[in-house]
Amino acid sequence: MNIGFVGLGHMGLPMAINLVKAGHCVTGFDLQDTAKNAFIQAGGMIASNLSTLSNTQDIFITMLQSGSQVTSVCYGQDGLYAHARQHTLHIDCSTIDVPTTLDLHHHAQTSGLCMVDAPVSGGVAGAAAATLTFMLGGTPEACATSTPILEAMGKQIILTGNAGSGQAAKICNNMILGISMIAVAEGFMLAEKLGLAPKKLHEVVTHASGQCWVMDKYVPVPAVLENMPADRNYQPGFSLSMMLKDLHLSQEAAEHSGVTTPIAHLATQLFQTAKAEGLGDLDFSAIIKQIERC
Repeated sequence: MNIGFVGLGHMGLPMAINLVKAGHCVTGFDLQDTAKNAFIQAGGMIASNLSTLSNTQDIFITMLQSGSQVTSVCYGQDGLYAHARQHTLHIDCSTIDVPTTLDLHHHAQTSGLCMVDAPVSGGVAGAAAATLTFMLGGTPEACATSTPILEAMGKQIILTGNAGSGQAAKICNNMILGISMIAVAEGFMLAEKLGLAPKKLHEVVTHASGQCWVMDKYVPVPAVLENMPADRNYQPGFSLSMMLKDLHLSQEAAEHSGVTTPIAHLATQLFQTAKAEGLGDLDFSAIIKQIERC
């Protein structure tokens, strides 16, 4: 399969490399020379411009940081949609807002293309290990075509429904994740003050009603689980800035939908303060540092 991959960043590069390992002919596009060189060394090819990439591929994948970035590479006379062959499939793995995603689906359809929104969960480690979870929104036919490609990059592919539902699922998931990280961090802080060892709190909670993914897999304190960001001075991982971006998406979605999310609102404010105080480039579990300052 000829696949174009736009966005060879922290997530996109290992995802594209896994497609190469699976035997696909993958052509990448990125603005950073270091990313392009790394992809070439892994066996990929690089397109000099978007139109060249688009008109030679069966499928193109975008993995970018914002809705505006996705539309900037897809729309316009030099964009992917203008030069793609009829019935080419666009898989957007970015995490972006639902209205922009719906607009992309509409533009793809009117351009004679197919599209699925397929945001991911699993972070850089999951991208490297090809264990990502994909959430697919789109027509059954487009999702069926996407699935064999995504299986080279992930282990869970969940069909969430119509166009935009993949993004809706990702936004809700990460809203829950951000809140959970704060709750677990506060639990460890309180346990320490009460004289309870972190490992004992972990043992209790993982066998009790407070059990959650953060406590099971991603604790914000060192020396509890192996190879946590907390054991590496909070090197990401999934950065605090990216978590803040996703929390902002949740709040935009809540406002647009007329839903009140008071805890998520407070979580967004806390992550915003943490970024303003210099924690943005650290792993999102470093939110415990901000809580300790409160």
